[in-house]
Amino acid sequence: MTEVYIEDTNQGIKSAVYNIFKQLEKNNLPILKKSNKIYIKVNGIDFKKHTYTSPEVLEAVIIYLKKKGAEVYVMENSTQGNFTRFVFAITGYKDVCDKNGAEIIYLDEEDTQTFEFKGKSSVEEDPNGYNLMTFRLPMTVVNLIENRDSLTYINIPKLKTHSMTGITLGIKNQWGFPQHADRGKDHNYNLHSKLVDMYKLIKPDITLIDGTKGTIHGHYPPTAWEDKLVIPFNIIIGGRDTLAVDVVGARIFGLSIDDIPHLKLASERGLGEGDLSNINVVGKDLEDYQEKYDWNLLQKFPENVKIVKGKELLCQEGCQDNPLIFLQSLAFDYSDKFKGGWFIVMGKGHDDDLIQQLKSEGYTKGLVAGYCAINEVGKNLRKEFGRKNVFFSGDCNNLSETIKAELKLAGMNAFDISPLTYEETMKILQEAQKKGTKALIAVVF
Repeated sequence: MTEVYIEDTNQGIKSAVYNIFKQLEKNNLPILKKSNKIYIKVNGIDFKKHTYTSPEVLEAVIIYLKKKGAEVYVMENSTQGNFTRFVFAITGYKDVCDKNGAEIIYLDEEDTQTFEFKGKSSVEEDPNGYNLMTFRLPMTVVNLIENRDSLTYINIPKLKTHSMTGITLGIKNQWGFPQHADRGKDHNYNLHSKLVDMYKLIKPDITLIDGTKGTIHGHYPPTAWEDKLVIPFNIIIGGRDTLAVDVVGARIFGLSIDDIPHLKLASERGLGEGDLSNINVVGKDLEDYQEKYDWNLLQKFPENVKIVKGKELLCQEGCQDNPLIFLQSLAFDYSDKFKGGWFIVMGKGHDDDLIQQLKSEGYTKGLVAGYCAINEVGKNLRKEFGRKNVFFSGDCNNLSETIKAELKLAGMNAFDISPLTYEETMKILQEAQKKGTKALIAVVF
């Protein structure tokens, strides 16, 4: 049977990580391959509290591998609107890597190679014509794909639900590989299949889920609600079959493979063990986890922002939840700075008198999120309220454009939410630009 290990971290993160590695090495299954090079992918989407892999877990992994004689590299390409060098500076990843002799690879600063999605519909079959069939990967990832026999790849996601994919664990964590400009083009109902395509292209040798704390109601919880949305599970989950590890991780939230489309697809395509009854879970009894946690966004939004949803088509995977996630964060974590009085229009299938409805309620500025809404009502909204008052976020939601728009509409800028000073931020940004970052950065002055 496929084995997945769960270790308690209450006796120390370092001890838990070491115990999992020791179990993974039994039966003469080494972690290091012939090159002795190990590449670690963290979940470092953002510097926001509770969204990223614990630096303590990363450090424990690095220390163990260095003692094995490994040459360790830590890589990431943070989410749209951010850039990786900035996230590493704030989260403590850079300090951990520098202290322990691990080399950092900022994937957004690398040259890329183009690949093709295989498991999804063609452009002609897509009813909206937004289907992006190609995507670009940084050369470090290409090198890993081409040299799986000599290079070890360890994936360290964080235990999180996700409002667009149910969970974001080992398979979803690899969505950090495609270049920013290619992520939002088809971030809709096709996302689940694309995640599986990415997983088929490159499978981790080992996946370790940082379950010291887990998040519910999505992956980007407002800090103001951390007492409700952050659960101290105090575990590390590990194994060599990422799909099996993810199935166990989902079960910790009370979710089955049938609740998570990308896990079900991966199982149907034969990319790992998806049947929980065929997985030997060592270290914890899954029967101890009886509660089923909600992965949808907590339906609480500022009353002074009008949210207009299309009645014909609205993809939770993109144009709906991407804008709403950031709206929650701005409104409830920065309530002293946040200004309302604006609208968000999303999806397809809007009332003919939409403009009259908005005007009657006093709304004259806002964001139109995604191609469907832009194509249907964007031109008329700009004609009525003016180009400077109506922002567009293209693709199936361009998160960088959404962040820029919502910050401006809320009367804020990027430095209102950054823990670093303007001078510190600009120094890091200039270095990233000098190195050729391809990140879509949402710096609003």
